[in-house]
Amino acid sequence: MAGSMKALRFHSAKDLRVESVPVPELLPGQVKVKPEWCGICGSDLHEYLTGPILTPAVGKPHRLTGCTVPLIMGHEFAGEVVELGPGVQPGRLKVGMKVCIEPTLFDDTCPPCLDRRRNCCEKGGFFGLSGWGGGFSEYACLQEKVVHPLPDNVSTEIGALVEPLAVAWHAVKASDHSPDQSALVVGAGPIGLAVLFCLLAKGCRQILISEVSPQRIKHALDIAASHPDVEIKVLDPTKEDVVAKAKELCSQGNQGPNTAYDCAGVQKSIETAIGAVRKGGLVCNVSVWEKPATIDVNALVFSEKKLMGVACYCEGDFQEVIEAISTGKIRNPEKLITARVALEDAVTNGFEALMKSREHVKILVHP
Repeated sequence: MAGSMKALRFHSAKDLRVESVPVPELLPGQVKVKPEWCGICGSDLHEYLTGPILTPAVGKPHRLTGCTVPLIMGHEFAGEVVELGPGVQPGRLKVGMKVCIEPTLFDDTCPPCLDRRRNCCEKGGFFGLSGWGGGFSEYACLQEKVVHPLPDNVSTEIGALVEPLAVAWHAVKASDHSPDQSALVVGAGPIGLAVLFCLLAKGCRQILISEVSPQRIKHALDIAASHPDVEIKVLDPTKEDVVAKAKELCSQGNQGPNTAYDCAGVQKSIETAIGAVRKGGLVCNVSVWEKPATIDVNALVFSEKKLMGVACYCEGDFQEVIEAISTGKIRNPEKLITARVALEDAVTNGFEALMKSREHVKILVHP
């Protein structure tokens, strides 16, 4: 398919432009997708505000893609298959099929990739941040293995939520959290709320959420209302001592939650998570940090608390999230969507709107 298409490209901080660019060439082993919905991620906002961070800098091509700015953004997307490249046989994927995209880029040859940890690839990056295209465009060409079919009962709008939900799913799965254990989620932004959805899908019976924003507290309570059989309490750290309250509320002798998920990525959030979790418990960091944190290691040592980091998602996580949505284990994920905008309005009514108001959780762009 020759010709040009519209795409939202990152040039530098505060410089995103809808431009006409060539339609990408479909290479062997690739699938051409027409994106229908693409979410604006927190990492996209960071790039817009202070980038390049994950995007390659001018004169420093990405070590895997070889690309530099300007480049097409957008990595949380779903759409329709429009063409199969040479070597891709109709079967798992067909023209006209609804699909969502797993946007990790990996070399498939380094030790982490060979250990099925392509989220830790030594040269890794993201489609929509590191080059080779992105979801804020009319067409995208991707390797067959990262294109996942959506069931009939999962729309492309919901499909665009699979990526952030997969981040949360991977975190809950990696933390080995069991339904009879209590959990604390620190930060009710998009990923914190996604962790809430995944804990509920896994059958967690007691969940505490720490959040300062009244708007985000409202979103958390709205999700909680769909699960009246689960004990979900939202704590406001500006009004109460979250560490003390968490220990008071959690069962089994006021020990505190079994697991704490830091979804805020600020100094106070990691302190809260470490302070609140019970002795022998686990703190799982799900955040990307803008600057280094200070950790009181003795708070871990003398209580044998564990601190782990999780990165994105691993092979199989996307399929599990899609199945959980299709079967209703992840219930009403559309509650994460707070606005839908056209590509031409993505900067003003998307990026800028997210910066100005915490009313929004996930804004979807329609390329």
